[in-house]
Amino acid sequence: MPTPTPQRSWLAALGIYCRAPVITMLFLGFSAGLPFLLVFSTLSAWLRSDGVDVAAIGFFAWIGMLYSIKFFWAPIVDRLALPLLTRTFGQRRGWMLLAQGMIAAGLIGLAGVDPIGNLGWVAAFALLVAFGSATQDIAIDAYRIESADDDVQAAMASTYIIGYRGGLLAAGAGALYVASAVSWNAAYLTMAALVGIGVLTVLIRPEPKRASLTVQLIHEPKVRAFIRASRGKPKTLRRLGAWVIGAIVCPFTDFFRRYGVKAMGILVFIAVFRISDLAMASMANPLYIDLGFSLATIANVTNIFGIAMSITGGILGGLMVARYGIGPLLVFGAGLVMVTNLLFAVLALIGNQVPMLVVTIIGDNLANGLASAVFIAFLSSLTSRAYTATQYALFSSLMTLPGKFLSGFGGIVVSAQGYATFFVVATLLGLPAILLAIWISRDKQLVPTPTNEASN
Repeated sequence: MPTPTPQRSWLAALGIYCRAPVITMLFLGFSAGLPFLLVFSTLSAWLRSDGVDVAAIGFFAWIGMLYSIKFFWAPIVDRLALPLLTRTFGQRRGWMLLAQGMIAAGLIGLAGVDPIGNLGWVAAFALLVAFGSATQDIAIDAYRIESADDDVQAAMASTYIIGYRGGLLAAGAGALYVASAVSWNAAYLTMAALVGIGVLTVLIRPEPKRASLTVQLIHEPKVRAFIRASRGKPKTLRRLGAWVIGAIVCPFTDFFRRYGVKAMGILVFIAVFRISDLAMASMANPLYIDLGFSLATIANVTNIFGIAMSITGGILGGLMVARYGIGPLLVFGAGLVMVTNLLFAVLALIGNQVPMLVVTIIGDNLANGLASAVFIAFLSSLTSRAYTATQYALFSSLMTLPGKFLSGFGGIVVSAQGYATFFVVATLLGLPAILLAIWISRDKQLVPTPTNEASN
């Protein structure tokens, strides 16, 4: 019989949400969520309302590719010290402030441009916002992981999700309200001002404790071996080579060194954990519309019940991880996401029934909020504190890419087989995630266990 996992009391688990690092993520989550819609649906609404051609607006969707390839410059955010900023605020806070400066500058630039006749400038400022936003995501993820122990990561993830949703609401409904009452220019200036929430949070909260970049570099065996082998070479070349090995090569070799033959299995699990949910996401709104639900009904239900259940699921996930540990919740979360996808198949068969739409939205968002908080905690536990930004950026990109790729074929399946069959197929895609979650939950090297009491 395996030794039972020590458990916190419910009161101690709930007390985690009162800790400063957990509360901090509420505000950093808002800062991360704020820019996202401002270069997507909100920007599209502005362009279309000003008479920009729909075909031209479609190309702006490519801006979102920056979020999917952020792992390419994550090693720079992880290891490159910024002049003045790093020395004054630290590696993580310095990069967050730089990214927030990019976001604010891009939003102010957008506020000062008339889209008609200036789409090139609109695209340039939108790219600046998106690049700053993706860079901020890298720095915030690293900051979160380094700020607290593994058993607190799920609670931090849940408050981050709540803050992120708040940022989306501000950038979506909030920006539209200001635009209708005043102007689009005023709306984007207001959003630029709200970037100050993230800036103030960074200025108030301390930098996580970590070894200096120089010390980390010196203690890397591969870096030391390179320095020894490159004696007699130009000093600049040796420094560049040492940095590349330490920032790019070591984060990947470190992961495979720590987990050995299990590493590939872990990466496969990361890739398939949300594949069921992401693969079906592209067909959710078309289903609602084809069933005859009005846009107002869809918006009201998804906003009221969707956001509330996503937040509830995130809090519940953080609370349950604090009490029971990550392992059991990975299995539960994977199963819950898969089963709730069947609600869409039931909705497709029942037809235009608002109560069933409400049940579907509640189940889907509750499951996703819980599973996301648990999975973020798991990914955080996998990262080495020496390479947090690089490794987590790789994990988070791998988590979404397969599902997003498969979602592109959703329309083909729906056209050939119908919505109900499509959502059943999407549900079955979640079976590998459950099987791999069972394997991982039984391996004590891969999942941290909760302590009896909350840390201070």
